Amino acid sequence: MSNRTASMTMIQAIRSAMDVMLERDDNVVIFGQDVGYFGGVFRCTEGLQAKYGKTRVFDAPISEGGIVGAAVGMGAYGLRPVVEIQFADYFYPATDQIISEAARLRYRSAGDFIAPLTIRMPSGGGIYGGQTHSQSPEALFVHVAGLRTVMPSNPYDAKGLLIASIESNDPVIFLEPKRLYNGPFDGHHDRPIVPWTDHPLGQVPEGYYRVDLGVASVFRPGNDVTVLTYGTMVFVCEAAAAETGVDAEIIDLRTLWPVDIDAIVQSVKKTGRCVIVHEATQTGGFASELTTLVQEHCFYHLEVPIQRVTGWDTPYPHAHEWSYFPGPSRVGHALQRAMEEQ
Repeated sequence: MSNRTASMTMIQAIRSAMDVMLERDDNVVIFGQDVGYFGGVFRCTEGLQAKYGKTRVFDAPISEGGIVGAAVGMGAYGLRPVVEIQFADYFYPATDQIISEAARLRYRSAGDFIAPLTIRMPSGGGIYGGQTHSQSPEALFVHVAGLRTVMPSNPYDAKGLLIASIESNDPVIFLEPKRLYNGPFDGHHDRPIVPWTDHPLGQVPEGYYRVDLGVASVFRPGNDVTVLTYGTMVFVCEAAAAETGVDAEIIDLRTLWPVDIDAIVQSVKKTGRCVIVHEATQTGGFASELTTLVQEHCFYHLEVPIQRVTGWDTPYPHAHEWSYFPGPSRVGHALQRAMEEQ
């Protein structure tokens, strides 16, 4: 494969990552519900079974616990399985396999066995999916020792992070913001959709490359306030900064755990202000952990209290999607409060 770049959606970039790894490593296998012949509900695996055969890319029964359990065994045996949970909302039947087996295998075997599996999950809202197709459960995974948790915000990062995840010897939860599959989204649902072809991060190398896990990105440099975010909210925060005129430094965490604490500390010490944004519900959300980390590491540099903007503590509503979704207006108010308070 060449390293020429091509315009890709996030769907195509994710597919390209799996294509690259299937070609490079015979131990990589891909399976899940409808990922073989059908190519996945979002078409992320389209054409891979035809190219690599039914022993490398295949369908699984409707059993999330069985899918992850089989992947744990394959990983212990020496394979590198990449499995898809059709929506992140469906992972709950596999909780025991993810937490008690995959995350614990290296520890309980004193390093004799590992579980190098990647669990892909489309997550988040903004697509009118209602309460059972819109959840953002990332906080449930970062709480589990032994798991790595990743959420890209664009095609370039998605491919590089997925390749790094597949190569990791630890189990990786790879959350894919489905509202970003076909283009960046700034939270203005009433405006025309912008495709990835019009965004520089939609230009993706066709061949192999990595975006290392545990390294954040300064998505937008700024001096007024640090914004810690990830996934779809990266573009919402960018829009909020532009609309309010606040010179926000937006840190795209990319990997939620292990989190890049050095990047966080460097930015907060520079700006003295911090706003944390995520789509998931507020109570017990990842913003709580990030707030604690900023307090511990940057207390004497903070000029004002830390602000957080999140989803509400309710199931994701279908009829009031945009009242729940943390849009640029809510983020903008938080940015302004961070600048006004002393």
